[in-house]
Amino acid sequence: MPTEVPLLRIEEPPHAGGPGGTFALWQLGFRPFYLLASTFAALSIALWALQFAGWLPHAYLQGPLWHAHEMLFGFALAVIVGFLFTAGRNWTNRPTPTGAALAALAALWLAGRVLVLTPLPLAAALVGVAFPLAAAVGLAIPFIAARNRRNYFFIALLVALAAAEALFHLAQAGRVAWPGALGIQAGLDVVLFIMAVMGGRVIPMFTNNGVAGAAATRKVGLERAVLGTTLAVLVLDLWPLPAAADMGAAVLLGACAALHLVRWLLWQPWTTWRTPIVWVLHVAYFWIVLHLALRGAAALGWVPPSAATHALTVGAIGGLIIGMMTRTARGHTGRPLRAGRPEVASYALVALAALVRVFVPLLAPGLTMASVILSAAAWSLAFGLYAITYWPVLTRPRLDGRPG
Repeated sequence: MPTEVPLLRIEEPPHAGGPGGTFALWQLGFRPFYLLASTFAALSIALWALQFAGWLPHAYLQGPLWHAHEMLFGFALAVIVGFLFTAGRNWTNRPTPTGAALAALAALWLAGRVLVLTPLPLAAALVGVAFPLAAAVGLAIPFIAARNRRNYFFIALLVALAAAEALFHLAQAGRVAWPGALGIQAGLDVVLFIMAVMGGRVIPMFTNNGVAGAAATRKVGLERAVLGTTLAVLVLDLWPLPAAADMGAAVLLGACAALHLVRWLLWQPWTTWRTPIVWVLHVAYFWIVLHLALRGAAALGWVPPSAATHALTVGAIGGLIIGMMTRTARGHTGRPLRAGRPEVASYALVALAALVRVFVPLLAPGLTMASVILSAAAWSLAFGLYAITYWPVLTRPRLDGRPG
């Protein structure tokens, strides 16, 4: 099954010229949310690292759970919403939020980032939950109007992220018996599933379109097994097995990792090394395999759980986001689908951040603090470089004069 309806239509621009000078930030969802997310990623991780090292006199966040919350429900969710609004317009040929509606959603997201820093937990919870729900409505309107049933589940996934956020805030307020970490883990599992779905649609397509001679393939049975076991991991985290059944959890996680690995190999990642805008997606997807394998090892007590968590958050989420943000921003502004030096530097910095954050503490625990600082520096440089480089790209009209 090598072909499937593409998640995004990204084309080479028909000509290099076009209008300039008009502020275009609110013309399509990827524009404000990619810019906000990249800026936030650079600043938030830098501030958190300074706090973690004890160099920030006044705490930025209230602890590791809030750091996880902001990177999941702040950074990652913003990119997901921007991506889905952009892709949703292609899938349905109907408008997703633009103009004042898009600006209002961006303001809602920004308010959530501010409120978590204030002694207003109820307001932070309400605004935090409202953002993914509002985004789900913005996506549902064109989907339902176009009867785009194939992608309805993305609406459900946004609602699931809202539920995970609500669970986190209820736990932090002591209103439910579950720990706050459960809301974070559930949210991460939902994002993992989104990456598994979107990666399966776009990575083989981008590989075949962008690499001469590549023959990335997809097999129906394997696709179902990959997505089924990935959903099973979410179920396992919501209804955990007793401690005596850790071996069962490790088997599930190991099987899921093996299936993702076979899927990845069918996409022929070794053919992409001359094409950075493609290989960055393959490298990021391999971090999903490492994440699941490390989670299985952590279930058996062989490695600390944080190694698995950061393989997912820094390696997989960070890598796929930086790769997709560059590709979709270039494609949807009429630019060639080629990575220049700033993009390749960003890809390398995110990969370095993941390698250092995951493996240095495993191999040399005494260097954990140094690894956090180095990883944070690489991450912040990567996303800061993206924000600076893509500010003119995201705020100006398409080069080819087309809408969006």
